[in-house]
Amino acid sequence: MANRQADRAVFAGGCFWGMQDLFRRLPGVLSTRVGYAGGDTPNATYRNHGDHAEAIEILYDPEQVGYRRLLEYFFQIHDPSTANRQGNDIGRSYRSAIYYADDTQKKVALDTIADVDASGLWPGPVVTEVEPLGDFWEAEPEHQDYLVKYPEGYTCHFPRPDWRLPAGEQA
Repeated sequence: MANRQADRAVFAGGCFWGMQDLFRRLPGVLSTRVGYAGGDTPNATYRNHGDHAEAIEILYDPEQVGYRRLLEYFFQIHDPSTANRQGNDIGRSYRSAIYYADDTQKKVALDTIADVDASGLWPGPVVTEVEPLGDFWEAEPEHQDYLVKYPEGYTCHFPRPDWRLPAGEQA
C-alpha cells in the first residue's frame, strides 16, 4: 500500500466496544477507533454526546477489503432491524447508522441495505440510517480497545456464521 492512503468507513451499530473488537480482526482493516458521530454536540464525550451515536471509524486497505464487504460484515455482526437498540442497550446512542464520505459510499450503502432487506435474513426491515459523515469525535482512551483490555467485558455483537447474502448479491 505504499504511497496510497487508507480509505475510511464510519458505522454505528450499538455499543462501540463490540464493533471495534470484531472489525479489527477483519483482513484489510488497518486500524479502528471508537467515538461519536451523527450528532451536533461539539467535542462530544461519553458523558456529553447529545444525539451522537456510538460509532466506529475504520481505516482500511481497499485493495484487500472493499467498502461493500465492510458493510456486509457490519450487517452480520449487529441487528439492523431494531430501531435505537442493540441487545440490552437502548436509546439513540445505540442506533444503526452508516455515515458516508461521498456519493459512491452512499450508493453502495443503499444498495447493500436493499440486498439485506430482500434477503429476509433479519426478522424485520433494515432501519439503518444513511447520513453524510460529519464530525467524528474520538472517544476517551478508556473506551479504545476496551475488549482487548477487558476480554470478559460486555458486548452484544457477534458474527452470525450462517448469515450470508445470497449468491449474486455480494460484491
